[in-house]
Amino acid sequence: MFEGFESATVETEDTAIFIRRGGSGAPLLLLHGFPETHVMWHRVALELAENFTVVCADLRGYGASGKPKSQPDHSPYSKRTMALDMVRMMQKLGFDRFGVAGHDRGARVAYRLALDHGKQVERLAVLDIIPTSDAFARADARFALGFWPWSLLAQPSPLPESLIAGAPQAVIDDALSGWGSDAAAFPDDVRAAYVAALSDRESIHAICEEYRAAATLDIEQDKEDRVAGRRIQCPLLVLWSAGSALDTWYQDIGGPLTVWRNWADEVKGCPIAGGHFFPEQNSAETAEELLQFFC
Repeated sequence: MFEGFESATVETEDTAIFIRRGGSGAPLLLLHGFPETHVMWHRVALELAENFTVVCADLRGYGASGKPKSQPDHSPYSKRTMALDMVRMMQKLGFDRFGVAGHDRGARVAYRLALDHGKQVERLAVLDIIPTSDAFARADARFALGFWPWSLLAQPSPLPESLIAGAPQAVIDDALSGWGSDAAAFPDDVRAAYVAALSDRESIHAICEEYRAAATLDIEQDKEDRVAGRRIQCPLLVLWSAGSALDTWYQDIGGPLTVWRNWADEVKGCPIAGGHFFPEQNSAETAEELLQFFC
């Protein structure tokens, strides 16, 4: 995986971010989701590296990145803090302005990055999400039952940590075979990398803290932006899984694009076949959409 890419650990002010970097051209940051690591981009990154300097990062708390001690308010794992990590890391690499694409939790970091650091983000792509505050505001029984990490991992410690630590393979297997996914799309080495990353107790706690922050701080910060009229200033690409919950649950309000137009002026996007993890299951179409948008 990641042939021709170099690996590095970049020290920021209060943690360290593990990256893989390859290609040449304008900088493009790729951020992963749960329960994955930067490895999720192993196919797409190679395609994008023909046109961009691609940086695939592990979010703080995930993979080989640092896992700082949390606080009672979960602020070290808010998307605001995680977005600042990425700004500092990219600046250390010499990039003051860059494109960013994020999937799942990484997309939540990415849109927070665009809101808080608009001068740094040239273009933004969010994959298979709507904003956190919108997701919680419209949550119902389907949401609670279909997307168990949101509610389970946000529960007080140590319950979710203990459950995940007891069966990390079961968590990975359930995720990669659910949410419209095809388990066959994930090679054994990729699956093993995800299981290994989710077997680390520090990482498990950090990930749960990230979900706790989402259910508290992230919602409040989203609401503050809406009240203040802060919007995403750069062009925004929204991609989502065809036939998924995101594709069908919000049709009454115009679908994902309508939701995102409440947050940004220049919005476009489309559904992509391949389940929630379409960057791995349908890497060719994902890469093509990203290339057309960021070029």
